[in-house]
Amino acid sequence: MTRLGVLSDSHIHSPTQSLPCRLLEDFQSVDLILHAGDWVDLCVLDQLRPLAEVVGVAGNMDGAEIRSTFPVTNDLCISGYRIGLTHGWGGPSGIEDRILRRFQEVPDLIVFGHTHRSLFRKDGNLYFFNPGCARDVTSPYASTYGIITLGETIEARIVSAG
Repeated sequence: MTRLGVLSDSHIHSPTQSLPCRLLEDFQSVDLILHAGDWVDLCVLDQLRPLAEVVGVAGNMDGAEIRSTFPVTNDLCISGYRIGLTHGWGGPSGIEDRILRRFQEVPDLIVFGHTHRSLFRKDGNLYFFNPGCARDVTSPYASTYGIITLGETIEARIVSAG
């Protein structure tokens, strides 16, 4: 069984800003961290790397430094599951169809961000997971992240960071 800590849209601009304490505590017990873009500054890695290995993608708010560090999409194989990781773009309507077209082969699970709206939904044999916004600057209670467990099945939960 593999536990993934999943976040997106951290929107951290400087080392003086931090991810929510509850997220950092929960991610101490994960095997791998997935970041679905909009880091804004690479200092986010300084908060995550001590907890677990970090795999990520660049989002629309990420500059050249992040885009040179992370791809826009990432195809992963974890515990026998094909996982597609991307940020997303455009309005929330139709985003799942747009991001699905990013992948040549349909994965078992697509992890994405961008909308700031958490989601865990199954469509046929494909799961879509959006952890929401890890650090919502408009309201600390709206901040969310995810924990995905890969075992005999894919299980996921959205966690409020507030």
